[in-house]
Amino acid sequence: MKKLVNKLHRSKFLGTIFPTLDYCLRKEILGCESALDLGCGPSSPLQYCKNIKYSVGVEAFQPYLEESKRKKIHTEYIEKKIEEVDFPENRFDAVILIEVLEHLPEKEGYAVLEKAKKWSRKKIIVSTPNGYLFQRELDNNQMQKHLSGWDTEKMRQMGFECRGLAGLKCLRREVQDNTMGDDLTTTIKYRPRMLWFAAATLSQIITYQLPNRAFELFCVKKIKKFRP
Repeated sequence: MKKLVNKLHRSKFLGTIFPTLDYCLRKEILGCESALDLGCGPSSPLQYCKNIKYSVGVEAFQPYLEESKRKKIHTEYIEKKIEEVDFPENRFDAVILIEVLEHLPEKEGYAVLEKAKKWSRKKIIVSTPNGYLFQRELDNNQMQKHLSGWDTEKMRQMGFECRGLAGLKCLRREVQDNTMGDDLTTTIKYRPRMLWFAAATLSQIITYQLPNRAFELFCVKKIKKFRP
């Protein structure tokens, strides 16, 4: 059942009706050929963006890094905290942070986004819970704890356009299980999980346009740089 749910979740056709993270990322990154994936984790959705010819995955937790390498998601890997890396200006077409900002203290989150603006030529793409969401340590990884919250007001003040993901916020909660299993129902609050996952998916038709009501935010900032 889990495999079927994952397959349907990544369907291009269904994504046009019930926009998902994979669908939104593929759509936004179409005009890009290179990407920096900050905090890439074990199974970055960048693996489904076939137009990306070169990518760098940055990950400090070795089990995630090794799993991503096993899947051959990125061209290159850097085993460091994202606060510790640096790159030349305009190095990548896109810089993405998928479920990363909430794991940083707010001050560090702002600093990372400022650096991302320097490294990106075209776009910064962020997904994050809508507001602060408590999350404990997972996968024996202390970095999985949530240390900050990001809502539409904060993101729009920084020039991001926001959409809602994962359906109504009231139907979901923090991740309950380890993240290596790629279980899309793990944040569902009620049981039976599959029934309420279906309800959350249906509500995505509404929350995509009303991000304040959504569980997740998908945020895009287009980079405009002066070129003589």
